[in-house]
Amino acid sequence: MESLRELYKIGRGPSSSHTMGPECAVKDFMHTYPRAARFRAVLYGSLALTGRGHLTDEIIVRTFAPKPCGVVFDEKKTDLPHPNTLELEAFNDVGVLLGRQVYLSVGGGTVRKAEEAEAEVRHVYPFRTFDDILAYCREKNCRPEQVVYDFEGKEMFDFLSHIWTTMQDTIRRGLIAEGVLPGTLQVVRKAKTLFDASFEGEEPEAREKRLLCAYAFATAEENASGGEVVTAPTCGSSGILPAVIYYMTERHSLSDRRIVAALATAGLVGVTVKQNASISGAEAGCQAEVGTATSMAAAAVARLFSRPLEEIEYAAEIALEHQLGLTCDPVGGYVQIPCIERNAVAAQRALVAAELSRVLSGTRKISFDTVVRTMYETGRDMSARYRETSEGGLAVNYKRACD
Repeated sequence: MESLRELYKIGRGPSSSHTMGPECAVKDFMHTYPRAARFRAVLYGSLALTGRGHLTDEIIVRTFAPKPCGVVFDEKKTDLPHPNTLELEAFNDVGVLLGRQVYLSVGGGTVRKAEEAEAEVRHVYPFRTFDDILAYCREKNCRPEQVVYDFEGKEMFDFLSHIWTTMQDTIRRGLIAEGVLPGTLQVVRKAKTLFDASFEGEEPEAREKRLLCAYAFATAEENASGGEVVTAPTCGSSGILPAVIYYMTERHSLSDRRIVAALATAGLVGVTVKQNASISGAEAGCQAEVGTATSMAAAAVARLFSRPLEEIEYAAEIALEHQLGLTCDPVGGYVQIPCIERNAVAAQRALVAAELSRVLSGTRKISFDTVVRTMYETGRDMSARYRETSEGGLAVNYKRACD
């Protein structure tokens, strides 16, 4: 399994696969051809179909600057090595092609060259499944965060602490920001409204849910505006885990050590999904993004309260199981509708999953690994129209309603 550093990445939204990944590809390509006078980028698959709404062309041009780059959206080519494929070309000052490279943006801000096999990815954990992680914990009589420290070093505490600081900063910015999000949809920011709202006779439970939603909206809206977020595991699902932990820290006396332990536990859930399935909406639908994030958040809550390993796994399993089949159909290609609201709803689901695991632990029949495998199979069977192409579902019906 990969390092948690490959899962939690700090960067600008609105999409880890559509902005952070291409940005990394451009930087790598520029390093290879530093003397090039101009560049050309061809976007394929989901990058072509939803790249405008995801600001893919803007991040590419901005990263190549001050050298010029033309961007082509090829929506017709279907024989692709990955749904998020881009080709970069470098030219000299008289137009001679210096070189060409195909990159795959495989999700979570990770990019690799097309000719590179997945096996070349650096694995730091000698595990394949979540069951393997649990077996190690039982053998060593340790908690999940100790697994992270054993294989990635004690410095991971500082890394995860920085991740948590960034998550908090994003939420706080989002809670005070106002205005309209970029793009043609003219979506108004709602996090501040949710946070500031006051209703006569509002029940305490309703208030708590409203605040949790405000925290999720805050990050999701910062992401949609191109602000700095942490992939958890992606940009499109970046509001769920931070909102849940932020909500818990506001209501309980939680030490930094306990919060970092929760982030480490959530990270192990995330890398398990990344290893055995996908965290890319273009590859497996929104179940791969929001589903995984919900699972990570549920496991984090269980760890925050020092619950047994069985309950941590059960919380993750419940959260993902009930997101199976969730489609990725962003309206207009923007990470706004239904993405922002979906982060808020998923944050609430994570808390429910954690509570169910506490009460029902010992009665379950399905393992987390089984649900991960099922999610991936479901995603592969899902029509491409429902995998981040904006060619089906809500994206199409919204357009019809507006015509």
